[in-house]
Amino acid sequence: MKTPPKAVPSLPDRERIATETIAATIRRALHFGAGRPTPGELAEVEQLLRRHLTVLLTEVREAAPPQHPLVAEECQMASRCRGIEQHMAEGHADGPLAAHVQVHLLARDCQWLLAHYTARAGW
Repeated sequence: MKTPPKAVPSLPDRERIATETIAATIRRALHFGAGRPTPGELAEVEQLLRRHLTVLLTEVREAAPPQHPLVAEECQMASRCRGIEQHMAEGHADGPLAAHVQVHLLARDCQWLLAHYTARAGW
């Protein structure tokens, strides 16, 4: 019997991580490379990705072991999480090409966090 996903305590509604929904959003965002999405489609997917990233960052950080300065993997993960936060803090892109690139980068960040989360969860 599969156990339900762990609740994310920092979210007010205590959402559960829906890995399949996140994966579908990532696929949708990466599929935009094969076409010309409308600005509305890009904005919608960007908003979804940002929400997924917030949930995943919270979960990954809470589950991370305490950092030791000499453990390279822990330092690399903390650095990547800080980079993702910085990328998210950049705000919305101006212009269609910049928005397209930003959505792609957010999708890759989300993909990395989802892979880390699912590997840790034993999927």
